[in-house]
Amino acid sequence: MIRVAAVGDIHLAPGDEGTLRPAFETLGACADLLLLAGDLTRHGTPREAQVVAGEVAGLPVPVVAVLGNHDYQSDQEAAVTRELARAGVHVLEGNGVLLDVDSSRVGIAGTKGFGGGFAGRCASEFGEPEMKSFVRYTRRCADSLARSLGELREAGSTVLIALTHFSPVADTLAGEPLEIYPFLGSYLLAEAMDQGRADLAVHGHAHMGTEHGMTAGGVRVRNVAMPVIDRAFAVYHLGADEA
Repeated sequence: MIRVAAVGDIHLAPGDEGTLRPAFETLGACADLLLLAGDLTRHGTPREAQVVAGEVAGLPVPVVAVLGNHDYQSDQEAAVTRELARAGVHVLEGNGVLLDVDSSRVGIAGTKGFGGGFAGRCASEFGEPEMKSFVRYTRRCADSLARSLGELREAGSTVLIALTHFSPVADTLAGEPLEIYPFLGSYLLAEAMDQGRADLAVHGHAHMGTEHGMTAGGVRVRNVAMPVIDRAFAVYHLGADEA
């Protein structure tokens, strides 16, 4: 059985040092890995990323992350990524990582993702160049996610996890205003997860959403935004039957 700890939208900044560290230090007893589903900082500065790095450095489990929209705010996402990588965090964007966990090989494919909406109520690549660019960006994120999942499966992954910041389904947005659904996720991400045959999908971003959802293809989706799970992390079990 694989025990997956996950949280997103922790929004750390100077002054928050030590906020999550005591809880994270217990991970060795209850989880095999920790996933961070974006919005790790408040404004996407390297100094804020250093605070995040201090919370997760040297943990007893591997840490895998994607960035969120807040982590892009200062146009220093590359520097944010470097600070996290120095602390041993695998920061994904359009790629994946393969981890050996006991007798299993856990593949995690990640992308921030983007918006656009969901089937029947979504943006399309039509009209103004700005609209086409919006949707094409989301499509590139989704295509890279599907490709990474496929590569991980070919590399021998026995369990596949898709990690994003934006949501792949409307299910986990329940509680958010309907008007902002197109800015919280895209069905293209769900299609990529189904195509890549993921066993679990984890995202954040929707602070007022719902924890549990599912793609049309049957992939379990979990919204782990901290305001939703209301704790330092949630733990999900993936066993032979579930996978």
